[in-house]
Amino acid sequence: MAAYSIVPAFKRLLSAVKHAPLQTRCCTVACKAQYSTICDPNEKTFDKILIANRGEIACRVIKTCRKMGIQTVAVHSDVDSSAVHVKMADEAVCVGPAPTGKSYLNMDAIMDAIRSTGAQAVHPGYGFLSENKEFAQRLAAEGVMFVGPDTHAIQAMGDKIQSKLIAKAAGVNTIPGFDGVVKTAEEAVKIAQDIGYPVMIKASAGGGGKGMRIAWNDEETREGFRFSSQEAASSFGDDRLLIEKFIDNPRHIEIQVLADKHGSALWLNERECSIQRRNQKVVEEAPSTFLDPATRRAMGEQAVQLAKAVQYSSAGTVEFLVDSQKNFYFLEMNTRLQVEHPITECITGLDLVQQMIRIAKGYPLQHKQEDIPINGWAIESRVYAEDPYKSFGLPSIGRLSQYQEPLNLSNVRVDSGIQEGSDISIYYDPMISKLVTYGATRAEALAKMEDALDNYVIRGVTHNIPLLREIITHPRFISGDITTNFLPEVYPSGFHGHQLATDSRRELLASAAALYIAAQLRSQRFLCNLRVSTIPQERGKWELCVELGKDRHNVEVTRSGNTYTVEVDAGRVEVSGEWNLASPLLPLTINGTHRMLQCLSREASGEITVQYLGTSFKVRVLSKLAAELDSYMPEKIPEDTSSILRSPMPGTVVAVAVKAGDTVAEGQEICVIEAMKMQNSMTAAKTAKVKSVHCKPGETVGEGDLLVELE
Repeated sequence: MAAYSIVPAFKRLLSAVKHAPLQTRCCTVACKAQYSTICDPNEKTFDKILIANRGEIACRVIKTCRKMGIQTVAVHSDVDSSAVHVKMADEAVCVGPAPTGKSYLNMDAIMDAIRSTGAQAVHPGYGFLSENKEFAQRLAAEGVMFVGPDTHAIQAMGDKIQSKLIAKAAGVNTIPGFDGVVKTAEEAVKIAQDIGYPVMIKASAGGGGKGMRIAWNDEETREGFRFSSQEAASSFGDDRLLIEKFIDNPRHIEIQVLADKHGSALWLNERECSIQRRNQKVVEEAPSTFLDPATRRAMGEQAVQLAKAVQYSSAGTVEFLVDSQKNFYFLEMNTRLQVEHPITECITGLDLVQQMIRIAKGYPLQHKQEDIPINGWAIESRVYAEDPYKSFGLPSIGRLSQYQEPLNLSNVRVDSGIQEGSDISIYYDPMISKLVTYGATRAEALAKMEDALDNYVIRGVTHNIPLLREIITHPRFISGDITTNFLPEVYPSGFHGHQLATDSRRELLASAAALYIAAQLRSQRFLCNLRVSTIPQERGKWELCVELGKDRHNVEVTRSGNTYTVEVDAGRVEVSGEWNLASPLLPLTINGTHRMLQCLSREASGEITVQYLGTSFKVRVLSKLAAELDSYMPEKIPEDTSSILRSPMPGTVVAVAVKAGDTVAEGQEICVIEAMKMQNSMTAAKTAKVKSVHCKPGETVGEGDLLVELE
């Protein structure tokens, strides 16, 4: 008997070893305003919950379940078999191949997983089946609890047409528009003309920016109708559209609500979500700089009125558009947990996942409206595997060859579902993580975010940290002067990275020169000794040539210990640091100011890629002799891109509108590429005859793949 008594303890040890390392990678919090998960041991909820989702939100739910003593089941596609959420969960079940329709949207397979594991409840996260009334009905039929609202609320709020009518009846401010389903492009044009341009064309079902287009004239309405209906059918299986007045220069502000099954409901303050691209949020904060207490209360009370009108019970979000006069209009209600829920948790101290589980079990709310605080300020940056230089972010795929979250900083929270070695694939949303910082004031939270972005190491995929850092340091954002048009207004010709001023250019050139010399000196030593005894003593002065773009700068460098003094562009820059070139992070002091640089690569040709102020710069450092000889090298002729069309992103070819021999006009659509459920029209750069077509509908293409050649 004694021989077997060690087995339970050994199992607990194995569980601890399995969970401990991964917990630091997923939903990690180093924030004094972290949500509170105070669990009453006498308050029983569920023994086992299945999470019908993947990635960071699955990890986020698992973390709270652990604290509540609830076992978890992860579902996954075959390509996600080694994903972090699978490793975190107590059990895992494969539900199909990679495409979402065959795995995470495969209700039959997920129902089988529930039965085989004995899960008593399902948390759907967001996206996928989180707002699918059929899924909730099937769970109810099996006696399994859906951690979310009942099917009536899902149906009522999931249809934008019906939800608008319900909101009107509940006394909620609504946007002028057409309340029926638009069936044809010509009908859409007539309705748009009646409402008055600009108008918003959007899918009746769904959200997340998919199936949405802004039209400013008849032609854009016809095109928007076509693309929106196709995206809606692809993303939600429902191509119905509606049209409403587009409010120019609006703010997107949403109210978090929490309601139980006993008729009580609360509003948990607001989130400012105006920084968007393609109707998808990029940076959010709580609270909003724009709302005064009276407007906040009015919006909160209307949100609660709507929740009560549909007998809502769970966490949900009522989204509003707010104009410059603080008039607010109902946009939609999301009957699920929002991506940006962490910032509400930071300023209120509530764990929304815990609250959802309690409500699903039937417990009443623990708080009253007057108990809900606004404690400090929280900001969330959505870190994506995207190229921000292409339409503010087209998806990037690849393997994370190096990955390090900025958890060395206080008051930083990172919700992620990946780790070093993870793949960002074409099949799923390219989000890497949600980076959240907290401060007693907005200025403090912003300063933390700037540091966190500089300390975030991501290698192997293109990411949007350059854009995120530019947004949160832009004077307009800092002043709170933001609308949903922020990005196109601030970057009318697209995003081009950090624009170097005279001082910052000098800092970059000096840092690159110092890094080059530090690397040269390091290569001459092994175990602190010179590699070859015949090498002369180290010099204390160097003459170099540093190239940035097409500009060439002569610099002079002197060294004293770990400090380099660089004479560049008639200025002097002092750069000091530990120069640990094995570390991805390079903390430097430049003219007395702390800067965190990242050395992304160093080539034998002298080219150094440095991440400085969030943006990657290619700097070439040469000795004086090498620079003289380099002037004799032939210049590489760039490719003529006007005669070819390459895919700007990885994706699937949805349609091809031309064939060899056709004549196309400049701006004419050639093909449509779908990436992450968003459709993108590829057009001709000039009027010409089609020489050859290298793609066909249904094919998968990578970034840079040749699609069409023109004569």
